[in-house]
Amino acid sequence: MHVCKNDLVAVMAGNEAGKTGKVIKVLRDKNRVVIKGVKLVYRHTKPSQKSPQGGRIQKEASISVASILPVCQNRNCEKNGSGVRTRKKILENGNKLRVCVYCGSEIISAE
Repeated sequence: MHVCKNDLVAVMAGNEAGKTGKVIKVLRDKNRVVIKGVKLVYRHTKPSQKSPQGGRIQKEASISVASILPVCQNRNCEKNGSGVRTRKKILENGNKLRVCVYCGSEIISAE
């Protein structure tokens, strides 16, 4: 998958297009991700011991991985601060890196 947990991503398609946020959770089997502050929905809960009042809880719903791109944070990149396509670069020791297509800098997770 072209995104990982803690990546800063931009939403490119759908009702949430133009928003950016940090990936909270990656659902590999469904090809979806949960992004902080994007696609907020209300969950109606019954009263319980945990929440005696019950009510509406706002939380993030999942979004398709096909409609998001990681953000390049290199200041010299022409696409700085917006979503970029990535390539895999294989190092001599066999490790793989994700690099920006436009400037070649490494895409790092913001932890």
